[in-house]
Amino acid sequence: MGRLSGKVAVVTGAGRGLGRAEALLLAAEGASVVVNDPGVSLEGDGSDAGPAAGVVREIEAAGGAAVASRADCADWDGARSLVRTAVETFGRLDILVNSAGILRDRMSFNMAQQDWDAVLRVHLTGTFAPSRFAAEYWRDQTKTGAEVRGRIINTTSEAGLLGTVGQANYTAAKAAVAALTVSMARELARYGVTVNAISPRAKTRLSVSVNGTDTPDGPDDPLSPHNVAPLVAYLASDDAAHVNGQVILLIGSRLELWKTWQPVAGLDHHGRWTIDDIAAGLGAFFAEHSSRPERLPWETESTPATGSPT
Repeated sequence: MGRLSGKVAVVTGAGRGLGRAEALLLAAEGASVVVNDPGVSLEGDGSDAGPAAGVVREIEAAGGAAVASRADCADWDGARSLVRTAVETFGRLDILVNSAGILRDRMSFNMAQQDWDAVLRVHLTGTFAPSRFAAEYWRDQTKTGAEVRGRIINTTSEAGLLGTVGQANYTAAKAAVAALTVSMARELARYGVTVNAISPRAKTRLSVSVNGTDTPDGPDDPLSPHNVAPLVAYLASDDAAHVNGQVILLIGSRLELWKTWQPVAGLDHHGRWTIDDIAAGLGAFFAEHSSRPERLPWETESTPATGSPT
């Protein structure tokens, strides 16, 4: 018996990379899985039934239960269909893992509207829309007197937590996902639902496009997506019922709890502020703290990175 026996999960972006590893482990832990992936390219173009169907075959070959979905998770009707597919196929929904993503990296001054819109659509709307309909389902379940132990696990990134060069669209989307996680965690706690986010650094199609690193062939590489999947499985389990509204980073052998946008300095002032007051106050702040963005963990002074590792 696995940690997730009897539970039903939807995993978006589950045909490749992180989503695939997450779907496989959730199934290995006993969950029935809706494997959602329209099979688009890295930039969100095209469609291919192969990735989702292939993961379903892997799960079934290992003795698990799964069904493929090629629905567009960023489309309202598509997102609604994910919940419907879970309930109609397996009788319920317990877990939603939002892992779908694309990249269209550009410098801000070169970014076209369609590049901005496409990335925000997949990462942000593609996280919110499935969550919205999962939340509605769980709220309705509580009205019938059912005990709900719902789990939403979102995917943010160091790009969204720190800001990266050449990824204004991706950075904005991932920052919004982190904030959305906390907002929905507050909303849904009363219905027995937890909402958390992971910030994984792993070798996937997205990281290959940025860093040129090879995708690992198996689960032994510390930056393999298979190294991230146990965190998702834990957050999806009943053991994590007390964990809500958190952002957890995982890089290889290191696990970190992140809490960003906390005050680091403060000054009280009597009366209305003047420009001179502001200048003096900020001067005091910046005497103790940097007045420029901090260097990113993967940057060096001589060769600053042009993107995020995830």
